[in-house]
Amino acid sequence: MSNHAGDAQLFEDTFTVTDYDQSKYDRVARITCTSADSQTEMKLDINIELFPCRVGETLQVVLSTSLSLDGNKDDEEERGWKDVRGESSLADMYDYVCHGKIYNFEDGSEGETIRAYISYGGLLMMLEGPYKKLTPLRVDNTYLLVKK
Repeated sequence: MSNHAGDAQLFEDTFTVTDYDQSKYDRVARITCTSADSQTEMKLDINIELFPCRVGETLQVVLSTSLSLDGNKDDEEERGWKDVRGESSLADMYDYVCHGKIYNFEDGSEGETIRAYISYGGLLMMLEGPYKKLTPLRVDNTYLLVKK
């Protein structure tokens, strides 16, 4: 993991989109992705008007508790893409940014993995991977940052 956001960065990985399903909603698709090391699977609901993507594309995904470049925890009243001083944030480096909450964990397949569930205002995400990769995740508010 890169250290530009310090301890605020909970997860970082590169994924390839392996499935794309837009059958339920006009502006939302559920994408299924596999990490570059094939150890982690991600299912993510995305707003395709804001972030169109297709099968075969590579996505860089980060989960962070802060958008501050120095990793300081975001103040609830200052949450936003730029703080009150107008300084740059981690969001400036990504194409798609959401704020949500990690709300549940469960054992994955055969007890070898763990699943983390995150909601971004109704757009859902599920990460399943080895305990070692997902250990930093905890029930907490988090930002999702994605770029191609």
